[in-house]
Amino acid sequence: MKSALPKVLHKVAGLPLLGHVVAALQAAGVDRIVVVTSAAGQAVRDYAASLGCATAVQDRQLGTGHAALSAKDALAGFSGTLVIVNGDMPLTTGATIEACLKAQARTGLALLAFEPADAGVYGRVLLTPDGFLNRIVEFKDASESERGVTLCNAGCYAADAESFFRWAAGLKNQNAQAEYYLTDVPALARLDGVKCGIAVTDEVSVTGVNSRAELAQAESLFQQRARARLLADGVTMTAPETVFLAHDTVIGNDVEIEPFVVFGPGVTIEAGARIRGHSHIEGATVAGGAIIGPFARLRPGARIGKDAHIGNFVEIKNTVIEQGAKANHLTYLGDARVGAGANIGAGTITCNYDGFTKSLTDIGAGAFIGSDTALVAPVRIGDGAITGAGSVITRDVPADALSLAREQQMDIAGWAKTFRDKKQKEKK
Repeated sequence: MKSALPKVLHKVAGLPLLGHVVAALQAAGVDRIVVVTSAAGQAVRDYAASLGCATAVQDRQLGTGHAALSAKDALAGFSGTLVIVNGDMPLTTGATIEACLKAQARTGLALLAFEPADAGVYGRVLLTPDGFLNRIVEFKDASESERGVTLCNAGCYAADAESFFRWAAGLKNQNAQAEYYLTDVPALARLDGVKCGIAVTDEVSVTGVNSRAELAQAESLFQQRARARLLADGVTMTAPETVFLAHDTVIGNDVEIEPFVVFGPGVTIEAGARIRGHSHIEGATVAGGAIIGPFARLRPGARIGKDAHIGNFVEIKNTVIEQGAKANHLTYLGDARVGAGANIGAGTITCNYDGFTKSLTDIGAGAFIGSDTALVAPVRIGDGAITGAGSVITRDVPADALSLAREQQMDIAGWAKTFRDKKQKEKK
C-alpha cells in the first residue's frame, strides 16, 4: 500500500477493510472474533478492540497457517466451529460466510472457492469425482490441464476448532518460501478421514486488496453493488454512477437523488425526500418531503425535518431544522434549532464558536431572519420574530418583535460624482 497506515485500516465506503469483514462475520452469526496481527500492528489491535474483537499476535511472519495457529491461545477452551477469513476482503458478506459454515457442517471441514472471470495466477481447486476437495495447486506448480480449471481458492476455511488447531500444529514448511500454509490443512484432515467440502461464492465477495489500485477497484465494486440495491428498493438516481454511498447509508423508497451526490457515514434519508445535485451529506438525517441542495452540505448532527428546504451553498452542522423551515441560499447554521416554518434569509450565519465554546442559537417557529444577519450565540429568536437585513443580533429577540441592529444609513449628496471626477483626473 506504500502507506504508514496498516492495510486493513484503509477504507472502502468510509469503513476500514477490517470493519467490513467483522460486519460480515457478525451478520453470519459469528459471536467470537479474534483478529491476528503482526507484532507492530498496535493500530489494528486498537481498532479491533473498538469493534469488540479479541486479538492475537503473530510474532513472526511464517505464512497463513502459522497466522491462524497464532489465534489458538486467544480461543483457549473454545470447542465450536471456527471460520478463518482474510482481513482484507471488504466485499465479503454474511451470506458468503454462512455458505462456508454450511459446507463445513456437512463434512467437518470446508473451503471457500470462486470462479473468476480471469483465473490468472490464482491457486486452482481440484475436486474429487464426488465433489470434495482433492487438492489445491498453485498456478506456478500446475500442469496445463490443471491451469484450465476455473475454480480457484479464496483462502477462507471453516472447521471444528479443536481439529483445526491440531491439523495446523502439524503443518510443515518444506516449500520454497519456508512458510506454513493453510492450503496444506485439508491434506492433514484427510489423514483423519475428514473430507473437505467446497462452498462456491461469487468473485466480488472475495475481492482482496493489496494495493491502492485494488483499493480503488474494491470501492468501485462496493458502489456498484450498493447503487443496484437502492435502485431495486425504489430509489431514483438519474445518474447512479455519480452517486457515492457509505457502508451504512440508509435511503428510503421514492427518494430522488440527482447527479454528483456524496453520502458520508451515518446518513439516513427517509422516504420521499429529494437530494439535489452536488450535495455532500454526512452524519445527518433527512425526513420525508425535504429538499436538499443543489450544492448543499449537511455535516454531522444535522437533522432536517419533514418538508424543510436546504438550498444552494447552505451548510448545516449539529442543527435541527424543523418541519417546513427553509434556508435556501448561502447560509451557515451550526449548533442551532430552527423552528417549524421559519425562513432563513440569504447570507445568514450563526456565530456559534468563540474559540473555546460552541453555543446554541435557537430560532423560533415562524421566525423570519433577514438576509445577511449574524446571530451571535448564545441567542434566542422568539416565535414569529423578524430580524432586519444586515443585522448583528447579540441579544434575545422577543416573539413577534422586529429587531434591527445596524448603523443608521447616511447619504452624502454628490460625493460619488466628485470621487469619480477626481480619479479620472489622476489617470490623465
